[in-house]
Amino acid sequence: MTMKALVDVEIGPGPGVVDETAALSVAACLFNGFSDGSRLAIVRHLALGEHRVVDLTEHLGLAQSTVSKHLACLRDCGLVESRPVGRASVFSLTHPGATLDLLTAAERLLSLTGDAVALCPNYGQGAQA
Repeated sequence: MTMKALVDVEIGPGPGVVDETAALSVAACLFNGFSDGSRLAIVRHLALGEHRVVDLTEHLGLAQSTVSKHLACLRDCGLVESRPVGRASVFSLTHPGATLDLLTAAERLLSLTGDAVALCPNYGQGAQA
C-alpha cells in the first residue's frame, strides 16, 4: 500500500480499487509509530547510522528499558531492523531513504503550520493526556 493510494483513492468495482478505510488505517498505524518523541529521537539517531542500545541510551539520556521498548515498537512496525554483533544487537533504519523523506516532509509541513500544531487543543503541547 502506498501513500499514493491515500491521495488518489479509486472508488468502484474492478481492478485498481483501493479500500480507502484500510489504506487510511494502515497509514494511521505508520504515523502512530512516529507519535512518540522518544521514538522520533531514536529514528533521527538511526538516520545517522547504526547504533547499539547502549549508544542510544548515552546519546538520548533515556533508560535502557525505554530505548529497548521503543526499538521493539519500531521493529514491529517494520521501521527498524537489527543484527547481532557479539552479545549486542545493532539497530538501523529498514528504509533509510524513505524515512528521511518522510521526516523532511514533516519538517516542511511543520514550518508551514507554524505554531498551530503545538497549540492544537487535542494533541498539542498543552493537551490533556
